[in-house]
Amino acid sequence: MMKRVVSISLGSSKRNKTVELKLGDQTISIARIGCDGDEKRARALFASLDGQVDAMGVGGVELYVRVADKHYPLRSGLNLVKDVKRTPYTDGRGLKYTLERELFQLAEPHLDSSINPRKAMMPLAADRYGLAESLDRAGFDLVFCDLMFGLGLPIPVKGLTRLRRLAGLLMPAIGLMPISMLYPTGQNQDENVPKYEQWFNYGPVVAGDFLYIRRHMPVDLTGKIILTNTTTEEDVALLQERGVSYLVTGTPRLEGRSFGTNMMEAALIAYAGLGRPLTDAELHDLIRELDLKPSIQKLN
Repeated sequence: MMKRVVSISLGSSKRNKTVELKLGDQTISIARIGCDGDEKRARALFASLDGQVDAMGVGGVELYVRVADKHYPLRSGLNLVKDVKRTPYTDGRGLKYTLERELFQLAEPHLDSSINPRKAMMPLAADRYGLAESLDRAGFDLVFCDLMFGLGLPIPVKGLTRLRRLAGLLMPAIGLMPISMLYPTGQNQDENVPKYEQWFNYGPVVAGDFLYIRRHMPVDLTGKIILTNTTTEEDVALLQERGVSYLVTGTPRLEGRSFGTNMMEAALIAYAGLGRPLTDAELHDLIRELDLKPSIQKLN
């Protein structure tokens, strides 16, 4: 009997997709259901699917923001799954931290030339700390724009140490905010209002959550390398139109799109069949066992 995984997202229903994913000797049905920012509907869906599917992904919001070994709870995300008692669920932070810690190292050999200058901007790094570590180990000068993109404060942050310190100071308060203040949901995910162009042009690499990148990216992205995830065929066409050189997604492309880490981690939970979330070590071993690799697309 085919296993079934569902990702319920506060994001736009326009990005919905159902495909069959082959993992090892198993075929798993994976489906994304966008709730267009309707938190009540999302919570009801989680409750109704509890015990009916093998694993669930939580999309469009985090349950916890993981910065190194610290996990900061987000009340708006945890409220969505508080009625789930039987089916294991995940927001994808385990896969972000395991898979994305090697993302640049896996992608670099497939690029036509070495990146120079070695500079990168991350619109939001707190929720992609593994990716930030990958770029840091590769010798990048990094600027983190979490305060700008997340809170509208024009203050760039440099260095992983400062990012960890900032998270420790702000995340307890940010974790109490409604999701609408923190993350584009519903139709807002489809809007593009160019902003912070200076920081998009900080270096040749832009890395992080695609919805934050898309929301404020400039019209001209000529020569940029984008390290991200959760991109549809329309997103790829838009990036190509704006001159992006390479698009690297941490998870493989399935029927034209890359799914979010919450969906892919839920699929791995279903594949493992343990009836619970997986540890970092278990995820790491499965990534190796199944030979999961990023998708690298040359766009221009």
